[in-house]
Amino acid sequence: MDRTCLRRDELAAFLRSRRARLRPAEVGLPDGVRRRTPGLRRQEVAQLAGMSVDYYIRIEQARGPQPSRQVLSALARALLLTRDEREYLFRVAGESPPAKAGPSREVTPGLRHLIDAMTETPAYLVDAAYHVLAWNRLATYFVGDLATVPTADRNMIRMIFRQPAAAHSWSDPEMVRFVRTSVADLRAAYGRYPGDRAVQDLVTELLGASPRFAQLWAEHEVAERRPVVKRVPHPELGPLEFECRVLHVPETDQRMIVYVPEPGSPTQRAFRRLAERVAMAGP
Repeated sequence: MDRTCLRRDELAAFLRSRRARLRPAEVGLPDGVRRRTPGLRRQEVAQLAGMSVDYYIRIEQARGPQPSRQVLSALARALLLTRDEREYLFRVAGESPPAKAGPSREVTPGLRHLIDAMTETPAYLVDAAYHVLAWNRLATYFVGDLATVPTADRNMIRMIFRQPAAAHSWSDPEMVRFVRTSVADLRAAYGRYPGDRAVQDLVTELLGASPRFAQLWAEHEVAERRPVVKRVPHPELGPLEFECRVLHVPETDQRMIVYVPEPGSPTQRAFRRLAERVAMAGP
């Protein structure tokens, strides 16, 4: 069996499985008479997608022509597909998935609780364009009290490139590598979200305001962020060394950035002292 036939069979099976899981009430249809099998009927899917019943049946039986992008989009809406399911539908049909509108900026309760529970570890959450979405109390000792910063200015890449040219971080090789990979990751987001105005405006702003950013951007490096070791001369805690670990959250395309010290190190002890101070200060 050739690849085209396999693709048609998989597309047909996927559509049947998604149709079977839906109840009429979920898509605004009456339950009607008693059904012999669960899920929507083929004619109901065709009605919701705005196509002929015969055409939809042929797709589900793996004997029709390859559906167009418009047909796939209509089926995705009719079957209430998730973002991952929609992408799979397009790929299994031999099409590139539609461009995503923009980075997700919704912080789920689970992520919020996880960040708050990390009482001895600085952590914060950013979207794919590095807008800071959430942070814990220890993080404020490294990125500042973001509650006092206008929402539009809470962007880690913007903060980095606003530092003066003589700042200590620009002489630290690890920090420079961290910045380089951050710009490469931003370019990847720029490609994933071509229609997002916030990402475009950020890049345009930094190209005009920072020659250093413009130089890195012109290198056209594209890569997701990797962990790096950071050495920070903190004004209160003294010299610190920790791994800046970047954890990707696939369902939202967000990143959780966590400062992880080596167990038993002076930095871990400093983080614990800071956590005790925060706990004594109260909410």
